[in-house]
Amino acid sequence: MMTEQQKPKRIPYGKQNWEDVRLSNFYYVDKTRFIPEIEAANEYFFFIRPRRFGKSLLMNMLRQYYDIRKAPLFERLFGDLWVGRHPTSEHNTYLVLYLNFSAFSGDLEGYKERMDGYCRIQFEGFLRDYADLLPTNSLDILRTEKGAANQLAALTRICDEAGRQMYLFIDEYDHFTNIILTDPGTEWGYKAETHGSGAYRGFFNAIKAGTDSAIKRLFVTGVSPVTMDDLTSGFNIGTNYTMNSKFNAMVGFTEQEVREMLDYYQQFYPFRHTTDELLEIMKPWYDNYCFSVKCLKEPPLYNSDMVLYFISNYTDGNGQLPDNMLDNNIRTDYGKLRMLIRKDRGFEHDASVIQHIVETGGITSKLKDSFPSERITDPDNFVSLLYYFGLITIAGTYRGKTVFRIPNQTVREQIYGYLSDTYRDNDLSVEEHVHSQLLESMAYEGSWKPFFEYITGTLKRYASQRDLQKGEAFVHGFTLSQTCMTNLYLPVSELDAGVRDVSGSSGGYADIYLQPMLGIYPDIEHSYVLELKYLPSKATDAVLATARKTAIGQITRYAESVGVERTAGNTKVHRLILIWRGMDLAVAEELL
Repeated sequence: MMTEQQKPKRIPYGKQNWEDVRLSNFYYVDKTRFIPEIEAANEYFFFIRPRRFGKSLLMNMLRQYYDIRKAPLFERLFGDLWVGRHPTSEHNTYLVLYLNFSAFSGDLEGYKERMDGYCRIQFEGFLRDYADLLPTNSLDILRTEKGAANQLAALTRICDEAGRQMYLFIDEYDHFTNIILTDPGTEWGYKAETHGSGAYRGFFNAIKAGTDSAIKRLFVTGVSPVTMDDLTSGFNIGTNYTMNSKFNAMVGFTEQEVREMLDYYQQFYPFRHTTDELLEIMKPWYDNYCFSVKCLKEPPLYNSDMVLYFISNYTDGNGQLPDNMLDNNIRTDYGKLRMLIRKDRGFEHDASVIQHIVETGGITSKLKDSFPSERITDPDNFVSLLYYFGLITIAGTYRGKTVFRIPNQTVREQIYGYLSDTYRDNDLSVEEHVHSQLLESMAYEGSWKPFFEYITGTLKRYASQRDLQKGEAFVHGFTLSQTCMTNLYLPVSELDAGVRDVSGSSGGYADIYLQPMLGIYPDIEHSYVLELKYLPSKATDAVLATARKTAIGQITRYAESVGVERTAGNTKVHRLILIWRGMDLAVAEELL
């Protein structure tokens, strides 16, 4: 019988309790080397990352490291890690207070009462945990105060008078912000809470006041700087380290970290792929994040949650690829993305930010480190918000601005899916069963023309009902979203292949290689390289002929630039030229 040390480490997919990870034989990617950098930074540390990127586990690790109560466990928790070999003088010296604002509903109605109730429970638990280090009447003192802000003030006085220092951790600080993002009608209520004498603002005022006494350190995380900007005049002591190059890889995994994890599990489970083969499969789905312009020359980051999802499914499946490369838990942020699409004020016109990103793969804009809620829809602010949500990532610089791109297929599939839903909300719908059957015919029978004729027919029917979303942006956005919504193929754009220029301006639209997902569907028989073009409805036949000639050259170049021969397997590769003139599919041709 194997001992715990001989057994493979458990995969920490979905784990947020770091003590449990360490004491229950879970695999841990060591991020403790960042602790000295955090200590050397401002004592009031503000850090934003997209959801499901490892922020909560990082924060939980820091809580164990600094908690005075965890000192007896230091060797077991940290001894074999980087910081265990290089401990700082502050380890296990603080009374740790942890608040997670996603633990209670962020609805505006009754928000103060829910916040007060949650904080009261946390404060009383804190006093019980450290009862022997604080005055015996601490609970009585706390209970004489009403409201989270007043109770926090009492808590800091109690600790200060006892000569104890606090480390305050706040997770999901901006959970409240999602209310106004989801429902613009709540803007007035949000402002009431974050400005003037509002309860949320008052609580952060109390935190600021507490830094003059017992609150020695503060670590705040979330996914957006919007709420912090609205609180700035009431809470102006924190430093935003979100885009600081020192902390670029503090959450998420580098490729080397993923490689080491795969090599480790290969010792215990039947792998049907080499580590290099698995990295090649995972990279287009989970990689390519960068959070600092200064780190563009460093290896990009993988989404840690998605990597753990993949490895967990791969090992459980005896070395077979997951049926779905996209973790369904990612879809829980559906409403937030739909909210962002609704806030894209140009959505029904060619100026749509999201449509532009879908069509070209990226956008160039100024990256903002903060902006107030009422200015979310300003173009640069809106692009920055997409970046903070992880829907686009830093890809370069161009003329003093930041170049952003969709990082990977996981994000692209979500955007295309939600964009399709938004088209449907605007009466531009496709029958899902028909859509699926037509794509299946493409994959297994090589019958591609009916699919694009169906898409074109949908566009024309819609155009006859409304006269809003027309033109190049609309046609390409809709066509791309429908073409790429399938599990049978991995859509690889020309931009992904590195063909287009770094400015984010492709000079056209993202042409697509539908790479067959042979690891999951080994019986696929056909794959496709698509060159998509659009011409105005008044374009002459001569202009159409020129566009066709240009497309022939481009599709040949593109087919050679991506590893089509390497990834197409034994499928028949179809090179298709699709040119719309207005709402008509004027050219639907296969190059033989």
